[in-house]
Amino acid sequence: MKANKGELRRIMLLEAAEQVLVTSGNATATMRNFAAAAHVSIGHLQYYFPARSDLLQAVLQRVLHRSLAWMRETTGIDLDAGSNGPVSRDDSHRLVVAIMQQQTDPTVVRLYVEIWAMAASDEEIAAVLREFYSEYVRYVERVIERARPGLARGARRARAHSVVTIFEGVVIMSAGFAGQRPTGTDMVLLGAIQDVIHRP
Repeated sequence: MKANKGELRRIMLLEAAEQVLVTSGNATATMRNFAAAAHVSIGHLQYYFPARSDLLQAVLQRVLHRSLAWMRETTGIDLDAGSNGPVSRDDSHRLVVAIMQQQTDPTVVRLYVEIWAMAASDEEIAAVLREFYSEYVRYVERVIERARPGLARGARRARAHSVVTIFEGVVIMSAGFAGQRPTGTDMVLLGAIQDVIHRP
């Protein structure tokens, strides 16, 4: 379905705001900066997003849902309700490598650091972030269910939370302020995550 003019303008405003967050950070990102980056007046920006919090929430939702969609598309693992094929170690290898590649991209890392900073002081943004992590955990839980069909739901959920926690640690370690990961770290992480997914 083709987006209408208003939807296209909204997307353009969100893309500009996302770029401001990546390049300038949340602390200095004002409505004036967002409008300037989009080459529109503040009034025009506020027509679509009346308050800064409205704009930031929309950027967050877009970024987080894009990440989940990318994860699904990149891995080729069909987790729709009607499909029930097993997830092999080769499948989980593709999944883990794809997510680790995304989470070492400097732009993605910077954006997530800004999102976490915003969520620490804004409950509405924190709620969007919690929903993202809930969906992320559900996705990983479905992967684990396909890899280990007989595993109890509580154990699947605990493993899914563990996998997501490891990935988020990868983001922190990739942010630059935590130093560089030693050579071989990614292979150790890959093996550890696959063990969490597949072990009996």
